[in-house]
Amino acid sequence: MTAPVPTAISPRIAAIAESATLRVDAKAKALAAAGRPVVSYAAGEPDFDTPAHIVEAAVAAAHDPRNHHYTAAVGLPELREAIAAKTLRDSGLQVAPSQVIVTNGGKHAVYQTIQTLVGEGDEVVIPSPYWVTYPEVVKLAGGVPVAVFAGADADYKVTVEQLEAARTPRTTVLLFVSPSNPTGAVYSPDETRAIGEWALEHGIWVVTDEIYQNLVYDGVRAVSIVEAVPQLAEQAVLVNGVAKTYAMTGWRVGWMVGPAPVIKGAADLQSHLSSNVSNVAQRAAIAALNGPMQPMEAMRQAFDRRRRAIVAGLNAIPGFRTPTPQGAFYVYPDVTALLGREWAGVTPRTTLELADLLLERCEVAVVPGEAFGPSGYLRFSYALGDDALAEGVRRLAAFFAA
Repeated sequence: MTAPVPTAISPRIAAIAESATLRVDAKAKALAAAGRPVVSYAAGEPDFDTPAHIVEAAVAAAHDPRNHHYTAAVGLPELREAIAAKTLRDSGLQVAPSQVIVTNGGKHAVYQTIQTLVGEGDEVVIPSPYWVTYPEVVKLAGGVPVAVFAGADADYKVTVEQLEAARTPRTTVLLFVSPSNPTGAVYSPDETRAIGEWALEHGIWVVTDEIYQNLVYDGVRAVSIVEAVPQLAEQAVLVNGVAKTYAMTGWRVGWMVGPAPVIKGAADLQSHLSSNVSNVAQRAAIAALNGPMQPMEAMRQAFDRRRRAIVAGLNAIPGFRTPTPQGAFYVYPDVTALLGREWAGVTPRTTLELADLLLERCEVAVVPGEAFGPSGYLRFSYALGDDALAEGVRRLAAFFAA
């Protein structure tokens, strides 16, 4: 008798939604590979090369036999020290290197933090629009994501009143992100303080994703929630990485910083999950954190220039309402006025349909709002060349003027 063949995978894994940003980016790249002149605003990564001094540090590390073997699962001591110094410098929080775990990118840090803090049925409040991965990692931990939405009229920033309305006895964690992916919104110091005090009052853990904290504009500073409310440090975990600030998305180095009990639990998880991050990449990250910032400042200034250009360009197109972001490298226009109208013989009812239409008819790739929360919005990354950015806006203007 032939043994039965298993036909199902874990229900929890089967329920994971594919990353919409990666899906759109992959489709755009496939069309480009087929010879179509696609302008893609989909990818969430800098279009700059990793600075030379960081690459050189990696090359030297690859030749050093010390890096050819297993190292501590939680990270190289020198990198943990550099991360602790950066946390004090940029987040205003003094921590010991023992409170740091080096992870395989910021996404791993988010996943591992949620796995450590969230139990079955726990609710995690997530301001919306949100990064596509947040709800999925909460569900993978057995938790319940609770989205709290703020639209363009509120500059995509939620209030304490909204958070309080969403709080229940099962609320365990607040995911706080400033600057935001997908909107680029940056909470003011007063807004950040109010939210931190609310979490402190109700004994809610705060997971603060600070991956974009150095990419800010207009003289704005992204004040960390643990700097705004220092007492929150014992119930907060900071996640970060080198990907965005240092143009190192492919190097896969992130980290989490938190209280000792959380770090102990997460370290035990990582010892079974992935062990140490690539030693060569860790050495490169040390060079990034301890090295000169001039290349990164030049990149930030280029993003600032593109930010102003794309906001002006999109707002000149009837139907686009684009708040000016103060951080990250995204704009998030409200395009509800474009839905339900006929464009090139097609009447899109959702931004999923609108994004497909723009890719097919304009060869412009954008990510629909459904990936980040409600329909009615599109995310544009301006981490692409100036010429490509201008060409994409020109195509959109021509399409919606027809």
